[in-house]
Amino acid sequence: MAELISAFDPAIVDEKASKVGPAGIDIAYQRLGKPDAPALLLIMGIAAQCIHWPESFCHALVERGLQVIRFDNRDSGLSTHLTDAPPPNLPAALAGDLSSASYTLSDMAADAVGLLDALRLERAHVVGASMGGAIAQTMAIEHPERVRSLTSMMSTTGNLSVGQAAPEVLRELFGGSPPTTRDECIQQMLRASRTVGSPGYPADEEEVAARAGRAYDRCYDPRGVARQAVASVASGDRTEKLRRLKVPTLVIHGLADRMCEVSGGRATADAIPGAQLVLIEGMGHNMAPGLRAQLAACIGEFVGRLQGQ
Repeated sequence: MAELISAFDPAIVDEKASKVGPAGIDIAYQRLGKPDAPALLLIMGIAAQCIHWPESFCHALVERGLQVIRFDNRDSGLSTHLTDAPPPNLPAALAGDLSSASYTLSDMAADAVGLLDALRLERAHVVGASMGGAIAQTMAIEHPERVRSLTSMMSTTGNLSVGQAAPEVLRELFGGSPPTTRDECIQQMLRASRTVGSPGYPADEEEVAARAGRAYDRCYDPRGVARQAVASVASGDRTEKLRRLKVPTLVIHGLADRMCEVSGGRATADAIPGAQLVLIEGMGHNMAPGLRAQLAACIGEFVGRLQGQ
């Protein structure tokens, strides 16, 4: 086990901000780098926690002179879980009945802004992956004065005609009964890694298993995941709002992404005026070890140019 845990940095500790944003919830976060360095806020996707931003990726950004903040969205990790909310009904939401939505991506974007308030940060460079990319886009649309730049990774616009998962991926990942034990969650994450990972960049399965176990130990809440999924569906298509965006934007997408097809990244870049699009051969819907330095360099150079203006 010591070899597995070596992938994680024990010096990175969980902190918590209370009464964050309009919802007044608790947000768990981790902060790396010098507190006076330009802030980079990392927003993760559905079923993911702040620890799913790999430490080596975060440290590579810190080495580029940035302050990195990663946090648990509501209903994930150590942040507030809305256990008193109505039961989420994702099939109904996908069929157009949004009555089980407890919140939307706008609320999650407001949480992120509230965290900036709690940390006394006027603005941040915002990076989102998957659903986190959609939250980051929403944050830039609704709170542009707080977003110095936007990086949207492996995400889409909310238009259901683009950025969809391959049907066989949905069957593989969501068919059958949900996992209940720690070991079942680890095995599910390994299957997900093999199904939607990056064919050009092999995963470290020992690291995947260790991170999945660590996430389970922090908090396992499948209903929270369903609430996030319903929120994503309920938030609709952002395309027209993205067309009016004036925030400097970088869009990164893998050409081998089977969870969010590359059309989602292309549509995002097409919608946002002046957006830079980076497509990576062999990259799927993850941040495999061989991708991390490349992604950090791409984001670091983009942010560095803006900081130099």
